[in-house]
Parts: sequence; C-alpha cells; structure tokens
Amino acid sequence: MHTLFFWREEPTRRRSTILPLVATMLSTRLFRPLSQLPGRTLSCYDRENGTRRSLLFYSASLVPSSRRAYSDEVKPVGSKAVLVTGCDSGFGFSLAKHLHSKGFLVFAGCLMKDKGDDGVKELDSLKSDRLRTVQLNVCKNEEVEKVVEIVRSSLEDPEKGLWGLVNNAGISTFGEVEFTSMETYKEVAEVNLWGTVRMTKSFLPLIRRAKGRVVNISSMLGRMANPARSPYCITKFGVEAFSDCLRYEMHPLGVKVSVVEPGNFIAATSLYSPERIQAIANKMWDELPEVVRQDYGRKYFDEKIAKMETYCNSGSTDTSPVINAVTHALTSASPYTRYHPMDYYWWLRMQVMTHLPAAVSDRIYIH
Repeated sequence: MHTLFFWREEPTRRRSTILPLVATMLSTRLFRPLSQLPGRTLSCYDRENGTRRSLLFYSASLVPSSRRAYSDEVKPVGSKAVLVTGCDSGFGFSLAKHLHSKGFLVFAGCLMKDKGDDGVKELDSLKSDRLRTVQLNVCKNEEVEKVVEIVRSSLEDPEKGLWGLVNNAGISTFGEVEFTSMETYKEVAEVNLWGTVRMTKSFLPLIRRAKGRVVNISSMLGRMANPARSPYCITKFGVEAFSDCLRYEMHPLGVKVSVVEPGNFIAATSLYSPERIQAIANKMWDELPEVVRQDYGRKYFDEKIAKMETYCNSGSTDTSPVINAVTHALTSASPYTRYHPMDYYWWLRMQVMTHLPAAVSDRIYIH
C-alpha cells in the first residue's frame, strides 16, 4: 500500500505544482480514480503566503490496471478487408492470423514471400480464401502499386473500398549518433517512415471509399527518445506526426486514424538475437572513423552494446496487448487516437518524460 498526498490550494491562490500532476498521472492507471478513493482532509495554514490549504491523503494500491476498457466493437466484421504489412514474422504474422480468425479478409504483405520464408509458408498453409499473402516491399513503388491492383481486383465491390490498412512493416537498429552511419539512418527511415507514407498514400483512395481505418504501428520511442536509439526514434517520431496530420485531414471524410505505441516487445518479435547484436556491433566498430574509435575507446563501446543486450532480453514475450489494440482500432465504432500496449514501468516513464520538465525527467531516467 502506498499513500498519495498533495496540496489543494484555495481558488484565489493557484500555482502549478509537480505533485498534483504526478498524482493525476498515476490515478489514470489505478483501479479507481483518486476522487473515488477513501481519504482524509487536513486543513493547514501557510504562513509564508498567508493562505489556507487542504492536505488530501489517499491510500491506494498502485497496481496498474491490466486491461484497458475498450468500447463496443463493430459487429459483424462480415466481408471487411484489411491489408497488413510486415507479416513475415512478429506482430504482423500474429495479427494476420488473428484478424483472419475474427472473420476479416486479410491481405498479408510479406517481404520474403518470393524467397519462400517460413512465416509465409505457415500463413499459406491455412489454405483459406480469406487470407492471402502478397509480395510486398514497402520501399519499392512498383511492388506497392502491384499490391494495390491485387487488392482492388480481389474486392467484391471495389467501389466500397478497403476497410483497413495496418502499417506494421519496420526495422530497428541501435547505436549512438557518432557510431551510426548516414546509410543506416537512411535505411531505417526508408522502411519505417517513408514506407508508411508510401503505403498510406497509395491505399487512401480505397480506404476513403470504405470510410475505413488506418492503423500505424509506432513505438513508445516515438513519444520519448532514448540514448543509442536515434535512427529508430526519429522515424517513429515522424510516424507520430504523420499520423496526427492524416487524422486531422481524414476526419471530415469519415476515415479514422489510430497509432499503436508498443513498449519493449523485442523478446517476442525476435528482432535481436545475441548473435545479431554482436554482428551489428562488430560491423559498426569496423566502420567507425579512426578519430571516433580513439576518442571513445573499445571499452566504452562494449559497455553500450552490453546495455543493448540487456534491454533486448528484458522485454515482454506476450504480444497479445499489441494484437488486441490493433484489433480494437479496426473494429471499434470509436477507436482511440493512441494505444499504449506496454508494461507499467514504460507507461509511467513515458508520462514523466512527456509531461514533466526535461530537467526533471533527464535526472530520473537518463543521468
């Protein structure tokens, strides 16, 4: 049990304080809001300001709510069609199977379909007329345009459009700014950011006709930056801004746009094995300018790589919160603007880093 307390000043003398903000942020994850919790009020006199304040005490268990209260779904799903990118593995693979089980007609975009990837084979093995894998590299205009034609020709009535687009395809990397090449920055942005923009622009005519949904997979690192993750962070910040602009523009047209911001699910998506981390690290070190190698030294470099390995091994292995969030964004009559499938530590850290002064959040989490 923990005790929350904060000052409530008289209306005639207001000033911003940090504690009420923190208490408000915490209360959003309690089973009950603070206003419904039993508490006691003590009246205190502030000699310095000549005001009387009420000190409110609340006793509550700071156990995070395990499930967000989603609103009613759109029923029935019927023959609604959805395109999901990045279905070779990870979120996309699980999502394609899940949406198929919910009754959607699913077009699963796979980067490695032409090479017979195991994930593609498993999806194809379902042998369902409601699940179709398609070759799709979101960086190639010709492949994107080809998939547009495949989807349009496969729809029962193309004039009724495509219900949903889930921009899930993405890649990740790590490395401090001086350790990361410009080629790496461009490569990550081409997939994560420009791939999302390219897919959205290509499919919007079909989405608009259905008054459907666009769901963009961002990240908690699209809301708060982190050392050694700048190539990834800048692309996800870009996805967040693109999604906001698109939401504003599509609202009058009846299209709803949502962003899903997963926490640390690296352990579940197999993005980084210990071998892959070491391979990336060795290549990065070999390509560093000599002045950077000398100034930082191998010991400092190895320490940062070790931290990355620890982070990758500490993530959640259950992807269901992400899958449920995307499903809700596609099926709810009132989808949320943003979804935060992440554990309580990362949720609280995100609130602190986006709501409190940087001097405070930097001191807590960075320095």
